[in-house]
Amino acid sequence: MCYAKAESKLAYVTEKEISVGISLLEWRDRANFFDFEGNRIAYWTHGAGKPLLLIHGFPTASWDWAPTWNLLDHRQHTLIAADMLGFGLSDKPRDGYTINRQTDLQLALLDHLGIGAFDVLAHNYGVSVGQELLARQAEGALTRKLGRVIFLNGGIFPRQHRAVMIQKLGLSPLGPLVSRLLNRDRFARSFSQIFGPQTKPTASEIDDFWELICEQDGNRITHKLLHYIWDRRVHEERWVGALQEAQGRVGLINGAADPVSGEHVFNRWVEYLPEAKAYLLPDIGHYPQVEAPRIVAEIALEWLA
Repeated sequence: MCYAKAESKLAYVTEKEISVGISLLEWRDRANFFDFEGNRIAYWTHGAGKPLLLIHGFPTASWDWAPTWNLLDHRQHTLIAADMLGFGLSDKPRDGYTINRQTDLQLALLDHLGIGAFDVLAHNYGVSVGQELLARQAEGALTRKLGRVIFLNGGIFPRQHRAVMIQKLGLSPLGPLVSRLLNRDRFARSFSQIFGPQTKPTASEIDDFWELICEQDGNRITHKLLHYIWDRRVHEERWVGALQEAQGRVGLINGAADPVSGEHVFNRWVEYLPEAKAYLLPDIGHYPQVEAPRIVAEIALEWLA
């Protein structure tokens, strides 16, 4: 078993403060765009070396990776990140928000960039995309060489997922109303609850996250983006089974303080995948790459090497 646990320490706060991040304005300026099925998709690349595909979570966007962007070794890896359909700077069509389609988008981006072999670092919603990639590979349906896959907090095991209230309401018949009523303050309250006790997002960070969510009125379709929770239930056997087949190539960096997919998911991972890598961050919540970017980058680089 490849298992490690970080020491509990308030140093995460200092680490977050001194991490070499990128401002949202600069992130916007660096965006490139390509067409996917008639939709304009924003993406970013940087560095040289083996491609590392960074797949973001819900309800945010690829800017989640900004705190780690300059910490991941650009001499070893070419970083690639895209805002998926309905997120961030990408288009927000009226429907079509399935994990299968988002996976097709990621593969279309790799085609656009001429990439055949790649590794993955995935968070939250992106965890399901990573599992779909592994499932397609296991079924012989993936034409590219998928190497290592590192997961951050997410619904890896659907029965372990503990949805927050806004997600439960969004999945209900009240979903459209929930989206219409969602505002910055409601988002801030719900969002802050899933971070670690010492690594809560600042008001400025909340503003930036909310700005991206509202791009092209994206805050009005949050209930549609929640389709991924149903996808997880439908594909549970394929996605969880694919992990067992690939456990020598997968790893989990988990924020234990996350009420949605924290230490309980980590424990299930260690039990179910004894040959896979696992690293627990005791005081960190649902967004390890934002809350503890340096240690996430260090562990990811070590495992990818």
